[in-house]
Amino acid sequence: MRLLFELDKQDYSQCTHSFTRHSSRSIIIRDGKIAMIHSLKYDYYKFPGGGIEAGETPVEAVIRETREEAGLILDPNTVREYGYVHRIQRSDIDMTECFVQDNYYYLCEANAESLSQKLDDYEAEESYTLEYVDPMAAIQKNRAVGKTPHNPIMFEREARVLELLIQEGLFH
Repeated sequence: MRLLFELDKQDYSQCTHSFTRHSSRSIIIRDGKIAMIHSLKYDYYKFPGGGIEAGETPVEAVIRETREEAGLILDPNTVREYGYVHRIQRSDIDMTECFVQDNYYYLCEANAESLSQKLDDYEAEESYTLEYVDPMAAIQKNRAVGKTPHNPIMFEREARVLELLIQEGLFH
């Protein structure tokens, strides 16, 4: 899979150990809009997806996570590699820990019907909602996010992936 870009804060010189958690995210485009999860509580957008569990492939994770977060059922035959973003930085919690993450993005098609979401407690508390949005609106929203418990690098990652999708002509 191709590297889209790196997010390297180079702030981990004092780290003595690392924590790695990779993720898979779906890119679903319909009628010139993109399926995004909108956190109504903190007013930001993210691609449907999340952490890859032990023993799970990135493709299995994107299918599971998209179903859970968005209620969308992906057609496994349509899942195609788009690229990944490599992230490395000092942990927000432990100054001696380095956080490493590869975020794998897949172009996908979802069935027309959707199911109810199966949200984790924090996702429900943030009122995760599936929305098909104009990619520029999602970029602008993510670059204007106020205070949240999340690292702002996440919002920028999603905005930059959206910019690449636009540059590569994937919206009609």
